[in-house]
Amino acid sequence: MLSWICEASAAARRTVSVCLGAFLLAASGLLDGRRAVTHWHYCHQLRARYPRVRVKAEPIFVRDGPVWSSAGATAGIDLAPALVEEDLGHAIALEVPQRLVVFLKRPRGQAQFSRALAAQSADRAGDFEALHAWMAENLATDLRVERLAEQAGMSPRSFARLYAARTGAIPARAVEVLRLEAARRLLTERPDLSVARVAERCRFGDDERMRRSFVRRLSVAPTDYRFRFGTA
Repeated sequence: MLSWICEASAAARRTVSVCLGAFLLAASGLLDGRRAVTHWHYCHQLRARYPRVRVKAEPIFVRDGPVWSSAGATAGIDLAPALVEEDLGHAIALEVPQRLVVFLKRPRGQAQFSRALAAQSADRAGDFEALHAWMAENLATDLRVERLAEQAGMSPRSFARLYAARTGAIPARAVEVLRLEAARRLLTERPDLSVARVAERCRFGDDERMRRSFVRRLSVAPTDYRFRFGTA
């Protein structure tokens, strides 16, 4: 199989792996010196077994020259429109997911780990499941502790204490990461919106505060993030 992969790749315009298929490409030597990704749970194994592969655990898919790799199996669905976009352009690449009833064409820089999902996973008892859904829908509103406590039907002091105990994070930090995820999505999907407008829509207060959040958590400024991961 490894010999066939090498032969087929040599004759192909590009080679693509989905999920754990990255291990086959690595074993065949096609990923030597290249950036690649696989399912987040196995990235450390890929890195340990094939040290010549530059494993990137964050993105949903990665392109390095003619070799593409995607994270989990569903990330292959996100990768496919990117291949269409390379061949037929951005407009067609947006039309394909609509016809396939795929919710969103996500850019390659989108993280494997959803911040909203991570918050829900941390809340193993499910005490704040409804609250997290409400927060995600109301990021542009005032989400101070008092407002969150009111939504949860608790006093601010009791809410802050229980939330930290259940999720391992203070409410303000949870709000920040959700706003950060929303800002990342707007920066990559809405090139018509300025950075300042994105900061306003995600209720960061101003673009400088959003820039500090990006640098602190992602080590990159919003403008650089858009340049690296934004759609055409």
